[in-house]
Amino acid sequence: MKKILVVDDTKNIRLMLSKCLELEGYEVKTAIDGKEALELIASLSFDLIFLDIKLPEIRGTEVLKRIREMGVGTPVIIITAYATIKNAIECTNMGAVAYLQKPFTAEKIKSVLSAMSPVNASSKVLGYLKQSEELIRKGKLSEASALLKEATFMLEVEKS
Repeated sequence: MKKILVVDDTKNIRLMLSKCLELEGYEVKTAIDGKEALELIASLSFDLIFLDIKLPEIRGTEVLKRIREMGVGTPVIIITAYATIKNAIECTNMGAVAYLQKPFTAEKIKSVLSAMSPVNASSKVLGYLKQSEELIRKGKLSEASALLKEATFMLEVEKS
């Protein structure tokens, strides 16, 4: 059974996401802030993380940065009520695989999970490779490197 971590300081969001994911057959752990999330990530392995940006203690973007620094390549779906292009770009550059704006429905969650399936992952890897090639041409090597790392991780996940 795949394990998912849901990180959000809003109880109703944690409950709704947990129930929706459990109904889809996932084992779900939850955290109410960035500090608790980092502790769970350091001690357990997850197949997917839903991460709110606006969290007490440590912001979601900082949590994402820290887990990547820890070498954790788990796919992360950003959830936020405060969607901005700057945040979306920043999170994508750090390896977030999706950006989900609140409020969202159970159907939207199912759609995101479906997009994470191996068949869709393969097409996403090809997209990452094309984006990386363009970034390299523009001299944006660190951004290209981040995309290539994510593509590599997705291929490894697909093999297992």
